[in-house]
Amino acid sequence: MTADIVYAVNPPVADAALNALFAASWPAHATADFERLLRHCLVYVCAFDGERLMGFVKVIGDGGIHGFLLDTTVHPDYRRRGVGIRLVQEATAASKARGVEWLHVDYEPHLDAFYRECGFTHTMAGLIDLT
Repeated sequence: MTADIVYAVNPPVADAALNALFAASWPAHATADFERLLRHCLVYVCAFDGERLMGFVKVIGDGGIHGFLLDTTVHPDYRRRGVGIRLVQEATAASKARGVEWLHVDYEPHLDAFYRECGFTHTMAGLIDLT
């Protein structure tokens, strides 16, 4: 079933499609202005099954050699089929092509195996909650 999925780097994508994907994937999702958010991305990758957006990830950059992977999202109907890993692989390749040398990601403990499978290694990091 994943053979028909198309992965696209920086494709045109509507706010409505992204908000629908995030609403299905993240119960606490609040409608976002993705058009504004995507303007700040170094790269983003969408996964489509036909016309249906069913996966997304983005990378923001520091203008130099660091990129930050954010918002890896796969619609619940498509999980556990390798879609998330492929999204991260596509984002990684596109980031490298744009001069990124270090790709960072923060994640919750239950996602450790997923990000390790994507090639990330554990490092020390710091975080301040500004909410």
